[in-house]
Amino acid sequence: MSSQLIFYILSALSIVSALFVVFSRSPIYSVLSLIVCFFSIAGHYVMLNAQFLAIVHIIVYAGAIMVLMLFTVMLLNLNKSTEPHKTNLTKIMAIVSGGLLMLTLLASIKAEKLGVYKAPEVSDIGYVQNVGMKLFTDFLLPFEISSVLFVSAMIAAVVLAKKERN
Repeated sequence: MSSQLIFYILSALSIVSALFVVFSRSPIYSVLSLIVCFFSIAGHYVMLNAQFLAIVHIIVYAGAIMVLMLFTVMLLNLNKSTEPHKTNLTKIMAIVSGGLLMLTLLASIKAEKLGVYKAPEVSDIGYVQNVGMKLFTDFLLPFEISSVLFVSAMIAAVVLAKKERN
């Protein structure tokens, strides 16, 4: 198969699964179709010769975050009777903000000239060894700052989830 056909198949799969995430009535089916969307995006990364990014994307998003979302959805009691009712002002503001987002997306699509997909040249940029060398030489400070940020976020999640004792 040509790379252009694979690109179109992965793009169609991404769009269809993303639409199913939005329009699905069941939260479980929505989360599962989001996993399919993440896998198709990882396929795009592989086509761009970024294998490390594709594997990290699958491990982090499809592996960790989606499992957490599935547990959250399953542990929540999503009954219609307990769902809070939205005011009319909230509904109007949601429609206005969604319309503004669509207007922005349409303007960006109109401004961009769409052409034929051309496969990138094969290089060794996306390989694990080269990513590690760049990460631990040129980007060591941002890498360490982000690790401190993740540790503080985990501590904050534990503190917020802790039940208060009376």
